[in-house]
Amino acid sequence: MLAVISPAKSLDFETRPRTRKSSKPAFVDDAAVLIKDLAKLAPGDVSDLMGISQKLGELNCNRYNEWRTDARGAKQAALAFTGDVYMGLGAWDFGERELTSLQRRVRILSGLYGVLRPMDKIHPYRLEMGTAFANARGTDLYAFWGDRITDALNDDLAGHRNKTLVNLASNEYWHAVNPDKLDARVLNTRFLDTKNGQVKFISFFAKKARGLMAAHIARNRVETIKGLKAFDTEGYRYSEERSSADELVFVRPERR
Repeated sequence: MLAVISPAKSLDFETRPRTRKSSKPAFVDDAAVLIKDLAKLAPGDVSDLMGISQKLGELNCNRYNEWRTDARGAKQAALAFTGDVYMGLGAWDFGERELTSLQRRVRILSGLYGVLRPMDKIHPYRLEMGTAFANARGTDLYAFWGDRITDALNDDLAGHRNKTLVNLASNEYWHAVNPDKLDARVLNTRFLDTKNGQVKFISFFAKKARGLMAAHIARNRVETIKGLKAFDTEGYRYSEERSSADELVFVRPERR
C-alpha cells in the first residue's frame, strides 16, 4: 500500500533535521531541465507566471539560480515542507523506524521533482503542478511529466503486496497521475468536519487531515483497508454510510 500527498509552498530550511536518513530524488535530472528554463526568467516574469508578489518573484528567481543537483544545503522533503499537510504529518517528531516506514509507504508529488520519497533531499523551490509553464515537452508541467510520475508509482507499488494507492493529494497534483495506467487499486479519501450542525468540507482541516492520515499509515505500517478505516486521529472517524468502494470518508464531530 502506497499513499501520495501534495507538497507545500511554505518551507523550513533553517531548522536542522534530527535524522541523517536521506535519499536522492529519482528525477533530479528532469528537475535540472526545468530549472535551466526557469532560471532564464526575470523576477517580474516569475511573479506573472505564478501570480505572486514581486518580492516572492525575486525570492524564487534567486532560488532557481542557486539551485543545485547535489545535496549540499538540501533538506529531506518531509522535513522541509511546512504547510497544512505537513503540520498534520509531523515528520519531525518521527523516530528512525517511523521514518523508515514513512519512506516506504508515502510519496510526495512535485511540480519540480515529479515524485519524491519523504527522505529525498531537495533545495528550496516553488513550482506548483498547475503552473502553465511552457517547456520542451509541452505547454505545462502535466505535459512535461507525462507518464513518468505514474510509471514511478508503479515501480514503487511493485514492492508492495497490497497494490493499493491511497490518494491524499489535492486535485491539482493528482491530475499528474494517470489512474488508468496504474497497476493498482486507487482509493480516494475525503475528510469532513461538522460545523453548526452541518457536515462539510473545510479546506484547512482537510489538508491537515491528509497529513494526519499519512502519519497514521507510516506509524502503524498500514497495509490493509481495515487499517485505513481505523484512522481516528484528532476526532475523525470512518463513516461507512458516506463512503463507497472507491472512497473512504472520515467525519469529525462538532468542535466545542
